[in-house]
Amino acid sequence: MLHFVNPDETSVALTAGLERGEVLQFSRCPVPLPSEEEQRFLREDLSPYLRQKNISYYPEAGKLAGMQAPAVVRERAARILREHSQRVGDYLTRAMPGFTAGWQSGTSSFRPMEEQGRELSAHASNELIHIDAGAYGATHGDRILRFFINLNPTRERVWISKGPFPRLLEKHGREAGVLGGGLQPGLPERALSGALRAARGLFPMARVVDSSPYDRRMRRFHNWMKDTPAFQAPPYEQFSFAPYAAWMALTDGVSHACIAGQHALVDTFLIPLRNCKLPAPFQLLARP
Repeated sequence: MLHFVNPDETSVALTAGLERGEVLQFSRCPVPLPSEEEQRFLREDLSPYLRQKNISYYPEAGKLAGMQAPAVVRERAARILREHSQRVGDYLTRAMPGFTAGWQSGTSSFRPMEEQGRELSAHASNELIHIDAGAYGATHGDRILRFFINLNPTRERVWISKGPFPRLLEKHGREAGVLGGGLQPGLPERALSGALRAARGLFPMARVVDSSPYDRRMRRFHNWMKDTPAFQAPPYEQFSFAPYAAWMALTDGVSHACIAGQHALVDTFLIPLRNCKLPAPFQLLARP
């Protein structure tokens, strides 16, 4: 499941690996990192201002969330994340031009807290194995691509996984109650989603209140995984990411949990379902 790739790997190889549910780790980080001074600022200077588990910058809205700080601190954090998001986006569009065509930016986030032992609710915990669902509102079947960098200079970031979405759906879908039933929204919901999409020009955050039958089904599977002790129990695959390592995955298509690590950059993008060649969670859930 963990597959090592070169930053100059062909687009076909990268996208095929992602769609198969692989976690692609780069032999070297393909994007320039924030400067050492900016890294120290993220790791050391933001902790007094945290209000959520992540500090997130929304490129479309130009909005920073997750902290309450003086304007100079907020502006510097937003600039660092904005510039990092641009570097990641530039690399991915060069590396996978067909796959990223028509994509949407989600967030550029800094994860400042130690993952191990956080007192979070089950549904909010990264330590429990899950698939990602409903990234910032409804995806309507579009794929969730996340690009990670371990920004800790001395410690590994540790993940565990129980495999890709197709295997988990086949094994646990019936028990989780996510099999069967149509995924096409009714007319009122289609109208609401259309209105929210139309409003994004004036209100970029409008999409976070959107929903769809597909996203609710995925959220049900996500919650079932986190709420089921038997599912969380071994066996699972474990892999570690060294300081400054970079990796990416379609996180709606591969189960994962982060059980240890502190300080990471995570950039999220929504890949149009039409760009995918292999059956995606949407098609798999829609099967009778």
